[in-house]
Formats: sequence, structure tokens, C-alpha cells
Amino acid sequence: GIRLAPKENLNIPVSFMPDLMKKYEAAVVIHVMRENGENWPFEDSAQLNEDLKSSVTVAENGGIQGILWIYPVYGIPEARLQKLFPAVVCCQARQRVESRVEVPLTGVVAGATAMAATRNSAVVNSNEPADIQEVQVTDGFSTTMEFLYELQYQSNEIKSQLESFVGIHLVEREWDGESRVVTLIFNVVFAPNKPMRNEATLVVQCSTGGVWKFPMLFIATEPEVDDVINIEAVGLNKESIVGFKLTSQTR
Repeated sequence: GIRLAPKENLNIPVSFMPDLMKKYEAAVVIHVMRENGENWPFEDSAQLNEDLKSSVTVAENGGIQGILWIYPVYGIPEARLQKLFPAVVCCQARQRVESRVEVPLTGVVAGATAMAATRNSAVVNSNEPADIQEVQVTDGFSTTMEFLYELQYQSNEIKSQLESFVGIHLVEREWDGESRVVTLIFNVVFAPNKPMRNEATLVVQCSTGGVWKFPMLFIATEPEVDDVINIEAVGLNKESIVGFKLTSQTR
């Protein structure tokens, strides 16, 4: 019963308050009819293709009685990022360290295995290769759950500094039937070539639609001294020269 003038805008608010960490689907359907009750003329309604038939309501006299706009809505709950202490991975520059990082996923809903729910979301960048892992969950029944995970960076500059020096791999998963918490255990490899201190966010998404985020901090300290150059004076006001070679690691 909303009257809409020509070229007038209509805002339709949509609210989302999930009670489970799973993907929800709905549709906003807008049905428009002429205010005077007349139909839009259409010469041959029998020639309507299938796509158009789902977007209009045809009257008995062959005219178009109403027009439908259908907007699919996907609700993906995201666990609120609390003020957690970040998982710190520290390594001396030009060295390599492996660290074990555990992340608890609360509110996981066992049951769905549709990866389409995950791939349709905007959490994982489709331009980047995503790590897909399966978690076997058993709680009186057998359910296979899939997870996507990736590291997200605050800026492209931080990404360029960290991406080639950090590797992350899911090595173990645990399921607590009482608390219904899935714990994912990651092996993080950090091999920096220069001192740095950068933050990142580990984003985990379940095939049922839930999203969890965990802060991480990567610290690379000063490297060890390569060598000590001793310059011995040959006399007062005389120049002493020592030569040494430097090898570049890149072109």
C-alpha cells in the first residue's frame, strides 16, 4: 500500500539478528501495480520467456497486472572481534621460526556442508588462493565440515611486506561435544628478511556461514651482525682502506 511518485526513491530497511553461527537466506520481494488499477498493455503474454514470467503477474485479459523485483539477501553472522590479545609470532630477521596457534570457534552449527555458502561470501578474496580444509566432527553422528581461512592485512603495503614471509597451515582440529567448540590448530611459519612489526587478522569461515576473526602480530627483530670490519691506521693524517664484498639476494 505504499504510493510511489515517478522517479521517487524508496528505502527498504533490512535487519539481521542471527541466533546461530550459520548462513541465513531470504528474499526481499517488491510488487508494483498501477494506482488506478489498470494493467500495462502487452500484446502477447504467451510469448513471455521463463525469466520474465517470474518477474510479472499477468492478468486474465493478457495485460501485465504487476511487476516484481526480487532481491536475494544472505545473512552471514560474524563473531564480534573482542579485545583479544593478538597471537604474537616473533623471529630474528634472516632466521626462521615455526609457531603453533590455536583458535576456538564458538557456536559452530554442525550439519551443512555446502561450500557454496562460503564461496558466495565476500570474506575470502576470490583473487587469492584460499586454503580449504575439512574437519570431521563426531557427536553421536558423523558430519563433515569445511573451513576456509586466510590472513588479511590492514593495507596493501603491509601485505607486500608480510605475504612472502608468512605461511600458515591447518594441522589439527579438535571438537568438544559438550561446549560445541571447534578448535583449529595452525602451524605458522615466519621467515622475515628485515626488521618489521606488522599486524594481520586470521579470518576463518565455516561452510555453514559463520565467520571468526583473530588478531595476529608479527615481529622481526634486528638480525645478527654479518661481520666486523677492522680498519688499521697506517699513520696520522693518512688514509686507510679496507675492501669487502656485498651480495644482493635479488636482481
